[in-house]
Amino acid sequence: MNNKRTLGHIAAFITILIWGTTFISTKILLNGFKPLEILFFRFVIGFAVLEIIYPKRFNVKEIRQEMTFAAAGLCGICLYYLLENIALTYTLASNVGVIISAAPLFTAILAHIFVKGEERLSICFIFGFITAMIGICLIGFNGKNLEVKPVGDILALIAAFVWACYSLLTKKISGYGYNTIQTTRIIFMYGIIFMLPLLFIFDFEWNFVRFINPVYFVNLLFLGLGASALCFVTWNYAVKILGAVKTSAYIYAVPVITIVTSVIVLNEKIRVMAIIGTALTLIGLFISEGREK
Repeated sequence: MNNKRTLGHIAAFITILIWGTTFISTKILLNGFKPLEILFFRFVIGFAVLEIIYPKRFNVKEIRQEMTFAAAGLCGICLYYLLENIALTYTLASNVGVIISAAPLFTAILAHIFVKGEERLSICFIFGFITAMIGICLIGFNGKNLEVKPVGDILALIAAFVWACYSLLTKKISGYGYNTIQTTRIIFMYGIIFMLPLLFIFDFEWNFVRFINPVYFVNLLFLGLGASALCFVTWNYAVKILGAVKTSAYIYAVPVITIVTSVIVLNEKIRVMAIIGTALTLIGLFISEGREK
């Protein structure tokens, strides 16, 4: 059992290590692709890879299970990444990385409300949540004279809440007893299905000439193979072993990874107010974990 939990922690850490850099790849791709185009191509590649790796079919036992898979695809694949990608067009990659780290807070709150057996929310958790929210507000102002438009930061915050919903859904799915690659593949399938109507709304362009650009091609491949096919399997496995709340705690590391890579790759400047906000957000997230047994 201890070995299994260790593997769960390793899977979660590898996932976050890769996901922390996806904001950078997406920011680069936004120079030639629309947010929805990045999202669609990324998960089509991911779905194709999972289909090749594990083509074995399986039948969902109940309609309720099928609906849970569909809800997970809608939240974790379609809505979350669409909101995140659009947020990146309005704000810095480092901002999105830090704000998304609020997901564990939302996960814990939703688990407390909807999952039986969860402990009561402590003063530490509430204080940590307030501290983190203050930090997120400061990050939103990351500029001179508090003139930065908060649209991107608000979208990122909504994305964090949607991801919390996805975490609880995958925890429920893990109890069905199916293979992790199979469940991830069907979640991808539903996510892509929910994207299809949006292709017409957001003026989607197929234009495969863009794939000739080696920078675009490598980054799309990274998002499709690494950040999607691999990471969703490892994340769902970690949730299965550790639970939704414990696994979500690894999201705390995302801001550090994202900020470091955004400074190195994108040459983004992090102002004093953003640094203070980052510190408050991370402190709040850690304080929130200090719940009484």
